[in-house]
Amino acid sequence: MHFDDVRSFELASGVNGRPLFGEGAMLNLIDFEPGATVPLHSHEHEQLGIVLRGMQALVVDGEAHELGPLEGYVLPGGVEHSAYCGPEGALVLDVFRPVREDYRERWRSEG
Repeated sequence: MHFDDVRSFELASGVNGRPLFGEGAMLNLIDFEPGATVPLHSHEHEQLGIVLRGMQALVVDGEAHELGPLEGYVLPGGVEHSAYCGPEGALVLDVFRPVREDYRERWRSEG
């Protein structure tokens, strides 16, 4: 499958994901429009990510960690975080374990 063929869903204003659901984990290819933000939140899921294009800042404990192409991160479940991107936007690949069933439901409902 090609991610261009996967229907996207809105995660936040200007932030859209294209999910791939597995049995115990999932991928989410996230497209940030220029200047888009993800508000402060937390979830029980372990989250790993890699920036593929542009700049994404991951904000943890009030500290922004600006990540460029091929830089990644690991967030344990339960850690509050937010994110923003630069003026050129960003493309980020996130991995969640276990599967985010809330994302699956949102993706299905928007289809």
